[in-house]
Amino acid sequence: MIAPDIQPYFEIGPLTIHWYGVMYLIGFLSAWYLGTTRARKPGSLWSEEQVGDLIFYAAIGVILGGRFGYILFYDLPSYLDNPLDILKIWQGGMSFHGGLLGVLVALWIFGRRTQGQSFFQVTDFVAPLVPIGLGAGRIGNFINGELWGRETDLPWGMIFPYTDPELLVRHPSQLYEALVEGVLLFAILWIYSSKPRPLMAVSSLFLIFYGLFRIGVEFARVPDAHIGYLAFEWVTMGQILSLPMVVLGVVLWWLSRKKISD
Repeated sequence: MIAPDIQPYFEIGPLTIHWYGVMYLIGFLSAWYLGTTRARKPGSLWSEEQVGDLIFYAAIGVILGGRFGYILFYDLPSYLDNPLDILKIWQGGMSFHGGLLGVLVALWIFGRRTQGQSFFQVTDFVAPLVPIGLGAGRIGNFINGELWGRETDLPWGMIFPYTDPELLVRHPSQLYEALVEGVLLFAILWIYSSKPRPLMAVSSLFLIFYGLFRIGVEFARVPDAHIGYLAFEWVTMGQILSLPMVVLGVVLWWLSRKKISD
């Protein structure tokens, strides 16, 4: 199967719009819509105005954290040689783990400026709003023909002739991630958080399931060429960065259950 040849951008009059940016916009708008939907529920501690402010803080955190996380974790020497490339976010080069750290800092600042909202109250509210954006971002990777997977003989394997010089049939790992990190993770968190839950419980499930999903998909995904496998011809940077998420998620889950028993 040949991967579709989709231009990474389209033009509307004099404007050039990159699909990657459109996917980020979808993520932010979906988070705002879902957040305001939750804020309107009876007994909600959130106002629609607070949700708008929250999404603004999170957007700044994900863009700055995602970009600088990619630079730090994946390609620091290249950006030191070409520092102006740091600004070219429409070409990709965003790290989820860096974005997560950036969002956490932004949410901490937001919580400090918002009376009555603790850090974990904020993260529990935000966690179910995130996966749609994650899935959209992976669709952006697919459109750009980047982050494809290892060679496969499965019937849904794809050739990426416009970006892969080897022309191998590969796992469409971007679509795998869109399904598990986007659709499946959203379903788990949205359903679970639809009822009152102990503090930290929703946040912990986000960390556990995203970490496990990412570690699993990395087995089908080709690592960045300039990094390669870190050990045993299968351990990737994505797995190394995701493992602490799972561990922290388990700790937070235990603490949330402990609060109930206490």
